[in-house]
Amino acid sequence: VFFAIYCASGMVAGARLFESLFGWDYTTALWLGAVATILYVCIGGFLAISWTDTFQAGLMIFALLITPIITYLALGDNAQQVGTLLETARPHASNMLEGLSFVAIISSLAWGLGYFGQPHILVRFMAADSVKTIPTARRIGMTWMILCLVGAMSAGYIGIAYFAANPDLPAAAIVNQNPETVFMELTKILFNPWIAGIILAAILAAIMSTLSCQLLVCSTTLTEDLYKGFLRKNASQKELIWVGRGMVIVIALIAISLAINPNSKVLGLVAYAWAGFGAAFGPLIIFSLFWKRMTLNGAIVGMVVGAVTVIAWKNYMGDTGLYEIIPGFILAALSIVIVSLLDKAPSHDVVNRFELAKAEYQKEMAEMKK
Repeated sequence: VFFAIYCASGMVAGARLFESLFGWDYTTALWLGAVATILYVCIGGFLAISWTDTFQAGLMIFALLITPIITYLALGDNAQQVGTLLETARPHASNMLEGLSFVAIISSLAWGLGYFGQPHILVRFMAADSVKTIPTARRIGMTWMILCLVGAMSAGYIGIAYFAANPDLPAAAIVNQNPETVFMELTKILFNPWIAGIILAAILAAIMSTLSCQLLVCSTTLTEDLYKGFLRKNASQKELIWVGRGMVIVIALIAISLAINPNSKVLGLVAYAWAGFGAAFGPLIIFSLFWKRMTLNGAIVGMVVGAVTVIAWKNYMGDTGLYEIIPGFILAALSIVIVSLLDKAPSHDVVNRFELAKAEYQKEMAEMKK
């Protein structure tokens, strides 16, 4: 469910991009973006996604850093009045806590919990050649994330000021109606068409990066853990490849059915899927790394409780304003602890594997420090 919702959010964003740039029909744009992504996932697999993600990440950071700078310069004499323009257009926009209740603040902070359980993030670290590469990967990942977040926030804030200073622009009405289009509208107005094409390609890169990895991770899970694990244990590698490609298509079709509504909100879809993955897998990942007493039954119950809680809270308790990842994460963690303690302790072999992995990690880290 959450894989499909995540993929749907990417497809909606891609369709909006094509719709805005070329004036295409939403449905046509949706199918075009989906088919392009499906093709390179089916043909290239994880290696293709890794290479394309590298180039896509470079495009994204370039676009997110240069756009707010050019927007600021384009303000001209109004550049010194960014704060005033921002306050006029969106009162208290510069104060993130203004007017927010305690529940709203906690819900905003809780987005950070989702990182522990995102498959498209975790799979990158799982693909590392050695423990020794993890610190470098962590530094690269955190640096990239901080720069991108700063760039995105700056583009939003300065974009508000820019359209406040130029309210007669047709794009101003578009942005006021749908704030999610601010980056695209700024790009089309301020940049040479060739540069604008590269920057807008960065938006598509961000969309396709997440979408392609979600499709691959989900299809791999269904193929390896379900099809091979329970249905065809002796399946050949060639058979598994074709089954995986079929799963990619099935998941994509489900996502398309969710994204077909042109009124779908990208952020709403992402928030739902982010909470689902974070609550289902986040506590499990943390406990598997630091608590050797966790059992198989505890892990399974924790995943199920986390996912079900998110779905139930979203549909029946959404009016409370509390982000569904919070109850989902808490109940999943409690479920893992309670069920594991009530369950039979893990076997001696499992505990030994945990201790061995821990010792090897500590050894390699000690060698790196030397």
